[in-house]
Amino acid sequence: ASFLLLCFRSPLVTPLIFGLLLQPTLTQLSIISQPNIVLLMADDLGIGDVGCYGNDTIRTPNIDRLAKEGVKLTQHIAAAPLCTPSRAAFLTGRYPLRSGMDAINNYRVIFWNAGSGGLPPNETTFAKILQQQGYSTGLIGKWHQGVNCESRNDRCHHPLNHGFDYFYGMPFTLISDCQPTETPEMDRAFRRKLWLSTQMIGLIALTAALGRLTGLITVRWKTLTCLAGFSLLFFVSWFSSYGFVRYWNCIMMRNHEVTEQPMVTDRTTSLILRESISFIERNKHKPFLLFLSFLHSHTPLLTTEKFLRRSRHGLYGDNVEEMDWMVGQVLDAIDKGGLKDTTLVYFASDHGGWLERQEDKRQLGGWNGIYKGGKAMGGWEGGIRVPGIFRWPGVLPAGTVIDEPTSLMDIYPTVVHLAGGTVPQDRIIDGRDLMPLLRGTVVHSEHEFLFHYCGVHLHAVRWHQKDSGAVWKAHYVTPIFSPPGAGACYDRGFCPCFGEGVTHHDPPLLFDLSRDPSEAKPLSADTEPLFDTIIRKIERAIEEHRRTLTPVPEQLSVYNVVWKPWLQPCCGTFPFCWCDKEGDS
Repeated sequence: ASFLLLCFRSPLVTPLIFGLLLQPTLTQLSIISQPNIVLLMADDLGIGDVGCYGNDTIRTPNIDRLAKEGVKLTQHIAAAPLCTPSRAAFLTGRYPLRSGMDAINNYRVIFWNAGSGGLPPNETTFAKILQQQGYSTGLIGKWHQGVNCESRNDRCHHPLNHGFDYFYGMPFTLISDCQPTETPEMDRAFRRKLWLSTQMIGLIALTAALGRLTGLITVRWKTLTCLAGFSLLFFVSWFSSYGFVRYWNCIMMRNHEVTEQPMVTDRTTSLILRESISFIERNKHKPFLLFLSFLHSHTPLLTTEKFLRRSRHGLYGDNVEEMDWMVGQVLDAIDKGGLKDTTLVYFASDHGGWLERQEDKRQLGGWNGIYKGGKAMGGWEGGIRVPGIFRWPGVLPAGTVIDEPTSLMDIYPTVVHLAGGTVPQDRIIDGRDLMPLLRGTVVHSEHEFLFHYCGVHLHAVRWHQKDSGAVWKAHYVTPIFSPPGAGACYDRGFCPCFGEGVTHHDPPLLFDLSRDPSEAKPLSADTEPLFDTIIRKIERAIEEHRRTLTPVPEQLSVYNVVWKPWLQPCCGTFPFCWCDKEGDS
């Protein structure tokens, strides 16, 4: 006892005690269990569309504020260059082909609410784990991971079956067909072929009937009746789906209930924002997960009158600036609720901007800055390098920039560990916990290799050589730009993953992204002494990666993506599906 008393009287001990009591907030907040988590995901936003990533003409002050107050990732990579597979990887922390959510054909996303494909029920999303950890979980906005499997009410792919307590938004994705004044977007080329085939069949039937009436040809009336019936049946078979896209796909739901069919686009933005803020306010006294999945900045670029004609980049710029304003409103709700210091906020895009999306010389898609390529291109940086920003005051150092390879799949283990959960042990999780990197306790990302797929086709591989700091990238397949040298597939609308529209490279094209992020100067054995060594290292990694892949049902097979009337969500008695419950209320 006398020894302890002597110690406490020591002049060295008093400052030590005060030092421990006055540790910075960083240490105190670092042990907060179960922070609130707000995930903000833009749709089709290019990395070059945001101020803090170099855009000086589109105003994004709220997204820029997130970066100033938090951590900005400059090498944040989507696991796929299109919505459905990228979001599947984000939700599960796994490459989309592990869950069957990447395509072997040209139907690379979910095409109908009434398709039978979608995120399999046996996949475990981060929302499901957080739900088990006591979180209130909500998804507001876009889903695009399917709805039903075998019947209209089984809802096997629905958000509520994947760990979300509350859902308000589109089970599908925003498309130009949702706006009656816009040119239809969905399967446009295929629809033209169907129309042409219908007209040809109808013309043959009409010509045969006229020939029979005038006596120019001899044909039985029974044959003509069958021909006319076939013409009508062919027309009904495709027009029953494609003729009513706005009613079948452009719907809004609250949980399992269809609230708008078709959606009333003039108020969609305000309703999504209202629902997001309401969710925060309802759950501010307990841990919550809010996944706000914006409909911005996907065509048809729904923008309220307040933001029209404000930007220097036409309707697309207006739409991005409105989304930034929505981000600000959500951040204000967090601040006003006294939740700022206990809430991790994350902002990203699901993939790169859509370069080919144009109408009447208007550019309706995003810009990917210095990076080559864009949406739908699995290998080029412009299709997969996206904004990535984290903010958690007192825990994450403000104003930090990290140029290490990270992935949208990393969100999965990051939020699961923050919530006190554990990632599933019965499957491969490709994401890595980002908190040590974000907090600065480690210097390098855990990712040594990242594999860049286009559908199920491996197009490129990235190797992070940590001892030298180099980031090597080998392209095995690249799309053929059309017209030549244009930088995108303008003649097609989308770049393909396979077939005549791609080039296979043997040896692969090699780039050092640390020196050539624009992928402008491919290296060779003549210009890079380590060329053969690097390629051998990458090819060994590919072999090891492929050994981890197991066959799974293809969720985007032709059968699974076609429209099935018995699976169509409907707020009435099918096929009489129309309602406006938001307007009624």
